[in-house]
Amino acid sequence: MTPTDPAVRLVIADDHPMFRFGLQAALAASTEIELVGEAANGSELLAVVEATRPDVVLTDLAMPDLDGTAATRAITATHPTVAVVMLTMHDDDEALFGALRAGARGYLLKGASRTEIVRAVLAVASGEAVYGAAVARRIVDFFTNARPEYTARVFPELTDREREVLDLLAAGRNNHQIAGRLVLSEKTVRNHVSSILFKLRVGDRAAAVAKARDAGLGRS
Repeated sequence: MTPTDPAVRLVIADDHPMFRFGLQAALAASTEIELVGEAANGSELLAVVEATRPDVVLTDLAMPDLDGTAATRAITATHPTVAVVMLTMHDDDEALFGALRAGARGYLLKGASRTEIVRAVLAVASGEAVYGAAVARRIVDFFTNARPEYTARVFPELTDREREVLDLLAAGRNNHQIAGRLVLSEKTVRNHVSSILFKLRVGDRAAAVAKARDAGLGRS
């Protein structure tokens, strides 16, 4: 940014008031960022974004009412020019790739320095994508390592066969196609789908597919 550029308008969201306070204090020294709103949960975040129309949202992942991933998906759908950066303690693959698939342009772990956070906010406001060093390594590992090692870690409540069925569901296959691919009867596939819905605590196939794609499945 040049000295004549307007400050980047920022909204922050975290369910811990003291963390928000500390974040405000850390960002206050930057003349390139203007804090225009804050929220304690995902629903509040959507309302604040609608009211303030910020350039960047800096949000936690785990929040009550509506989590950061769901809020990000809603923000990027309704306000595509708003850049979302996750600032979270969650460094697992499922959380990371779920956030990125929802549209987050940055992912930092709590513990990042003030300089890193400011740099990330300014970078995504300019159209870049920013990840902390540890997160960047995870992304590289994901695309360079064999995928079965990853899929075996997601949804541990499912059997290996159920994960295969869910993976194919997320890839857009119907029961007939899944049966042919896995050499199963369609009745067996239907039984697997019913079990998947129960174990994932979702009401229908569409919800299961959305959850699976957030976790990185569906490339089969």
